[in-house]
Amino acid sequence: MRDPEEEIDESLDDVEPAAEGTQLYEHFRVVADRGQQMLRVDKFLFDHLEHASRNRIQKAADAGMVMANGRPVKSNYRVKPLDVITVMMDRPRYSTEIEAEDIPLDIVYEDDWLLVVNKPAGLVVHPGCGNFNGTLVNALAWHLKDDPDYDPNSPQVGLVHRIDKDTSGLLVVAKKPEAKTSLGLQFFNKTTKRAYQALVWGQPDPKDGRIESQITRDPKDRLRMAVSFDPEEGKHAVTHYSTLERFGYTSLVECRLETGRTHQIRVHMRHLGHPLFSDERYGGSQILKGTTQSSYRLFVQDSVGTCPRQALHARTLGFVHPATGQEMFFTSELPDDMSRLIEKWRGYAAAMD
Repeated sequence: MRDPEEEIDESLDDVEPAAEGTQLYEHFRVVADRGQQMLRVDKFLFDHLEHASRNRIQKAADAGMVMANGRPVKSNYRVKPLDVITVMMDRPRYSTEIEAEDIPLDIVYEDDWLLVVNKPAGLVVHPGCGNFNGTLVNALAWHLKDDPDYDPNSPQVGLVHRIDKDTSGLLVVAKKPEAKTSLGLQFFNKTTKRAYQALVWGQPDPKDGRIESQITRDPKDRLRMAVSFDPEEGKHAVTHYSTLERFGYTSLVECRLETGRTHQIRVHMRHLGHPLFSDERYGGSQILKGTTQSSYRLFVQDSVGTCPRQALHARTLGFVHPATGQEMFFTSELPDDMSRLIEKWRGYAAAMD
């Protein structure tokens, strides 16, 4: 689930110095870790903000809107351990009040403590930049509107993890604060079991492997993430992959997550040279492997039309129940668009032999 601290008003482009005496509103706050190395504040915020470029941050600092421990600082201020860094604006944040909406849910399991949802592709998980309603969180608020323990606006309950809008599959939702704490610790301690299936371009070599890197915001495109091997950049990420089936120019792979970073599988597979099929943001909607024949181009175009989103599905999810201590394990079959896509490539590979 996206924390409120991860959101920031994109109108930083238009920020101007506030007149003396103008009331300022906090839009973002982050406390530097105890082990934080000295780092320029514009670089520090660039690594933490999802929707602001470094140029925007520098403009905000020049306007006196970036503060360290309550005092305005310039872009070259060096962040120290436990510094409280805030971004202020002369207007309040957009209201984050969650409204209940009657949106159908595919509920795989539910009890008094939690529920497991099979999310369809195309459904945004949490209200955020440009998507303030029509999300999974709005649907959960409706489904649980008669549950006195569930406040959709409280960070103590709700989604424990997220998947991308155009990724399908399993998510666990905590209905009580104790469940959120227990499940959150399991994700933090990497004891949950999460496996995804994806169709990727090419044939990974070796067939099975482990990818470990930092994942950070792509400086050339703020909507994308990128791999970095600078330990001071981004967040640590580990993905294990194994090849399940090969289809000539594509492969069906399983990816198991140790960590859950933004776009992790999509970024890691692209880094290996095997972007997810039909993943436009990471280059997977182009023809990356194969022939120049017009019949092949038409086949690929038809395949993209069959599954016009990244071919990625959160297929399995395992955790320990926060109340009973029982090991829970759930499996979700591939949705129709991915199943038909894989059958197309399976048939193409058979015809090539």
